[in-house]
Amino acid sequence: MNPEMEIGTDEKALRINLDPTKYGTFAEIGAGQEVARRFFRVGGAAGTIAKTMSAYDMTFSDAIYGPAERYVSRARLQTMLDHEYGLLIERLDRKFGAAKTFFVFADTVAARSFKQRSESHGWLGVRFQPEPRAQPSQIIIHVRLLDQANVEQQEALGVIGVNLLHGALYHSQPEKVISPLQENLAPGRIEVDMIKFSGPLFQSVDNRLMSLQLVSQGLTNAVMFKADGETIQPAEVFYKKAILVERGSFRPVTYATNDMLDGARRVFLKQSGCSEDDLVVLMEMTLEHLFAGGQLDHADFLARVDILGALGRTVLISKFGEYYRLAGYLFRYTNKPIGLVMGVPSLIEIFNEKYYANLEGGILEALGRMFKGGLKLYVYPMIDEATGKIISATQVKVAPNLRSLFRYLTDNEYVQEITDYHPEYLRIHPPDVLAKLQSGDNSWERMVPPEVVQIIKKREFFGYRRPIAA
Repeated sequence: MNPEMEIGTDEKALRINLDPTKYGTFAEIGAGQEVARRFFRVGGAAGTIAKTMSAYDMTFSDAIYGPAERYVSRARLQTMLDHEYGLLIERLDRKFGAAKTFFVFADTVAARSFKQRSESHGWLGVRFQPEPRAQPSQIIIHVRLLDQANVEQQEALGVIGVNLLHGALYHSQPEKVISPLQENLAPGRIEVDMIKFSGPLFQSVDNRLMSLQLVSQGLTNAVMFKADGETIQPAEVFYKKAILVERGSFRPVTYATNDMLDGARRVFLKQSGCSEDDLVVLMEMTLEHLFAGGQLDHADFLARVDILGALGRTVLISKFGEYYRLAGYLFRYTNKPIGLVMGVPSLIEIFNEKYYANLEGGILEALGRMFKGGLKLYVYPMIDEATGKIISATQVKVAPNLRSLFRYLTDNEYVQEITDYHPEYLRIHPPDVLAKLQSGDNSWERMVPPEVVQIIKKREFFGYRRPIAA
């Protein structure tokens, strides 16, 4: 580890150790006691640590925290935090409660081992009092450990654990907790793909915005949340599931947006043989889609996800500008069928070689990565405004040198036409809808679902302007 990074981590641990108002428990399972070790090593830990523990054996772990379906899970972490915080208050509140703020740091981790080489990851959390005898607040995160060696993963876990605890204890603003999580860690060692703030201190925090911060600040490439706004870790959702993804700006969702997805879903379910229960449907937005006017507009972002939430959609926010990168991300989590839903213009973009100049193998490498797992594209037709003719996926014109490649993909059914659709929706374009709703032309209301009309008008999303009375 870089000496300067090592010093930075030690300084944070020492600050906590020398703070006479902070006192708590460390409970760590799965990668040693790397966070607690940091505090013992720098000195002064006796004034900070009430207890450390590490129940590795499942029998011991179950006896303390109760049985669990999965030991490295959010549910297990929550049980650890609940149990240890309860003990801390029960045993020490009378003695120290008036002068100290109590905390519990916990983690449950699957680090690289001799027996398995599966993905290394973990759940980390802090429950803490901002003031003596105040109701506690909580922060939990999910991390992916990207180092190849066990000892390096343990080291990285120790650093991010110190960063998390330090941020929780000394920064009441969530943004100031998120940005330092990667401090004193070299790029590419750890990824934070889920974060949740809860409790009285964070009552006004929107965890969807906090998820967005993880992506925009480079802590992860993608985050997810459900229709109700609950942040979720992708592996929890994707495990043994087929996946169907529609990418868009969703500004706003229109009848065409839904028609495209519904048509793709019907074909996908028929071809894959999977049931509705085995299918995860995602609406994906890239960071590029979220930059309105050249900067990230939080109100605009929340408007889009509120509309998708009203429609019951799960949302994925990513940095995957190229579809092959999105495909690689999804392949990480499932070996079930995957489908990407798009319109003809997006299919044309996929066959634009300029997007693959950074790849040694160019477009061949990109498409090889995209389709290696049997992924399929489900393509919605478009109207040629010049001729009025409908253009389907197989009628797309590509550069002469790519025609054989395109034919190979269509002949082998990697590119699927959506044939079950409403022709009248093909003339609905989100930019036109947006222009109409901002100008007071109420004809836009005929282009979007009723629940979308209602939420846009009620909350005045996207610069909505009421029609001028005649």
